[in-house]
Amino acid sequence: MNPRTSAQDVIRCDLCKIAVVQMHCTRCLANLCKVCGEEHISTNESKDHKIVKFQARKSTLLYPGCTTHDKEQCEMFCKKCDIPVCISCLGSNQHLGHALIKVLQVVGEKKDTILRERNEIKDKIYPTFQEIAYDKQTKMSQLKKDYGDLSTAITEHGEDWHREIDKLVKTLKAEVAEMKNTQLQTLQKQLDEINKKISDIKDDINLFEMALDTNDLSKLFSVTSNIKTYKTSSQQIMTYLPTFIPNKLPEELNKLFGALSASSLTSDQQGNKMKTTQKSQEAISSPPVKELLDEPENVTTINTDYTNLYNVACLSDEEIWTKGDDNNMKLYSINQGSLLSLKKLFNFNITRGSRLKSITTKSGYKPTDIAVTKSGDLVFMDYIDRTVIILQKEKFEEVIKLQNWRPYSVCSTSSGDLLVLLDSDDAKQAKVVHYSGSTEKQTIQFDDHGKPLYSPGGYYRYITENKNLDICVSDSVARAVVIVNQAGKLRFKYTGYTSVQKNKPFSPRGIATDSISHILTADYNNGCVHLIDQDGQFLRYIDCGLNGPWGLCTDTNDNLLVAQCMHRQVKKIKYLQRNLSVC
Repeated sequence: MNPRTSAQDVIRCDLCKIAVVQMHCTRCLANLCKVCGEEHISTNESKDHKIVKFQARKSTLLYPGCTTHDKEQCEMFCKKCDIPVCISCLGSNQHLGHALIKVLQVVGEKKDTILRERNEIKDKIYPTFQEIAYDKQTKMSQLKKDYGDLSTAITEHGEDWHREIDKLVKTLKAEVAEMKNTQLQTLQKQLDEINKKISDIKDDINLFEMALDTNDLSKLFSVTSNIKTYKTSSQQIMTYLPTFIPNKLPEELNKLFGALSASSLTSDQQGNKMKTTQKSQEAISSPPVKELLDEPENVTTINTDYTNLYNVACLSDEEIWTKGDDNNMKLYSINQGSLLSLKKLFNFNITRGSRLKSITTKSGYKPTDIAVTKSGDLVFMDYIDRTVIILQKEKFEEVIKLQNWRPYSVCSTSSGDLLVLLDSDDAKQAKVVHYSGSTEKQTIQFDDHGKPLYSPGGYYRYITENKNLDICVSDSVARAVVIVNQAGKLRFKYTGYTSVQKNKPFSPRGIATDSISHILTADYNNGCVHLIDQDGQFLRYIDCGLNGPWGLCTDTNDNLLVAQCMHRQVKKIKYLQRNLSVC
């Protein structure tokens, strides 16, 4: 007979084994006398005991059923197998030699675990998720507002355009009306004069008829003819209607109107960060409309007077800045023919490859890189003097002065800011810094694992911004092109493409991008340019007889300009077809 369920037996305290039971711990399932109940709590303070009167306890315990023997209850627990067992299991010798305890003894440990996990969920995890949910709801509300403001800004900008176009249309129509009225008034005046002449001619005809019928010779001799006057005044006055010659809409109207930057979703939970960069709206709404030519074409070659030529930057489709191995930066024309504004400015005829002017650094040190800003100003790096300098209206302006760091390469962003690749003075670190004027907006130096993105202290590293706002750096030391997104997160590294003809080690130099986010990098060792897409997929080599290609840039028509180092020439290469119609 079970002493716990028999009403005929006196139930004793589980601890002292003497006193009659008065209390019950629902936490440990222990029957206790009043004295042992207090001791039970004080000696096990770490546990959340719940002491009730013995009569208020749950009178029936439901033991777990045995999974092996039907209708058997497991009142024992095998510590080695970590499972409840029944009497039949014990009799089958399956647990012979194993440490066995009562199931009730395991209950306390199990409840400890459940209690600990419940408290963690209740006190930490649940409030954390509530905060996250509240934060997400707040961000969603703010996001809806911000996107509403963004749409409103686009609409207002569009309305500005419409107003300006309406003004232009109104002005042109007013000019048309004025021209029409002027010509109509002139023709009306001429018509009035002609009608008067017609009336005079009718009078003369009647006079002639009368003279022919008269016998009065004096009247006959008094008739005079005005025929010479009529012949002279009958000359036809010609009118010419003005012609409206509409300008062709720009091939990329979105460049003039404006564009959206790349959007991103960032998830940050308990220190784990994950960044997903989405395609920009511009990339989604403006599919590529250019295709690769079957074979790239060398359009023209510009000769320079450097000993070695390293960098080229487009000022316009007709002019390029160049840099060699001295402290001079020189502006050259590209195409043969006259450029009137430049002829007036410099007072000499322009021929293919003629030098327009030369700029010498004030410090006397040779610059490491050059670029042209969005506003058309020349910017260059003075590595020794630790400065970034812009040439504005023929005057040098020191926009960035560094300490403990030296600028090596630079590019101008679509927003008009500067991206500068820097080396530390000890040549042990390298980083990219985004500057707005002289203010640092962002620093990019390490990947998500804390490893450096760029090789420090080495030569031949150049930087550019892609149309999708990725930041592209050619790193000849690492023999790689490193691409990070606008937030500075590593997207991929391109380490070259090997073919039978191009099997020397990949040696990237200059880097450029085009209007459809292709990335181009000069491969000095293999005498070619690698063309890859915005996700790092190799597309083709561009050769065109290149020898020692170094600096790169593209013009507004996506022509590639390549500075050949030892040949001291810039080649202009066409590699894309003209814009195709898009349905």
